[in-house]
Amino acid sequence: MKNKNPKKYIIGVDGGGTKTLAVLADLQGKILKKAKTGPSNPRNIGVEKSVLNLAQGIKKVIKDTKKDKIISIFVALPAIEEEYKFKKKKIKAKLGSILKISQNKISVASDQIIAFKSGTDKKNGIVLIAGTGCVAHGWRGKKQSKISGWGYLGDEGSAFWAGQKTYQAILKDLGGRGAKTLITKLVFRKLKIKNKESFVKKIYSNPTKSIPLLTIFTDEAAIKKDKIACNILKQAGQELALAVNTVIKKLNFQKQSFPLVLVGSMFKSKILLDTVKKEVKKTAPKAEFIRPKNKPVAGAVKLAIEQIPKQ
Repeated sequence: MKNKNPKKYIIGVDGGGTKTLAVLADLQGKILKKAKTGPSNPRNIGVEKSVLNLAQGIKKVIKDTKKDKIISIFVALPAIEEEYKFKKKKIKAKLGSILKISQNKISVASDQIIAFKSGTDKKNGIVLIAGTGCVAHGWRGKKQSKISGWGYLGDEGSAFWAGQKTYQAILKDLGGRGAKTLITKLVFRKLKIKNKESFVKKIYSNPTKSIPLLTIFTDEAAIKKDKIACNILKQAGQELALAVNTVIKKLNFQKQSFPLVLVGSMFKSKILLDTVKKEVKKTAPKAEFIRPKNKPVAGAVKLAIEQIPKQ
């Protein structure tokens, strides 16, 4: 942060399962340009396509900027600290080659750390991400703990998980195997679906995208007190709280005051959010719940600045 030369810039990138957001910022962290591209989760699309989408986003934000003025790039990706941690060097090298920027200027890390940094400057605490997928990750001194974050076949409490429950509830309603739910009417009306067959066809055409989107209608139905919808979101909240509470216990945060940063589209649901808070408070009464005003990419900007070599 000592170098305040306005002609030098940094780049922050938040890679995700449905989109990638790249931003150009000055050395004070002010975002000057933004660009969205396709997904960059290597677990879903592989490393090669992930890097191409990352590069496309970065190219858009540096279009009118000389490359020697870019002094730090921080890229955050899902799954990179799990099964893809051995691919970091490859990602840096390939990205540097495509952009024609030294890979020494590029840092690659987890989307979890930028989400945490977007809500607090503290070193110790926990982030709970609940979007398409979900993960709880905490840091305390030299210790850290992570629960979930292993992809859509697990990630209980995520939009994919709740979307699956929603999909099943709709089919049970349509087939007479379960209770009637307002979700069915909302989905059919808003997606312009006429019958069960066209509904199934639409969902299976792109399940990694269509299943999570169903939770939007679940929340709409829950606001109108639909019992099935309320139960799905309460269950999701309980699962998310279980993940956080496990991290709390592993890091011995039960009696401590610490930031718990909540990031992701699932927290737009009041029922889910209230459930998470209620369940977490039982384990850690002093937890400080933070809903960041900035998007996670702001955390990538902070970390890009931190990575600038000290003069």
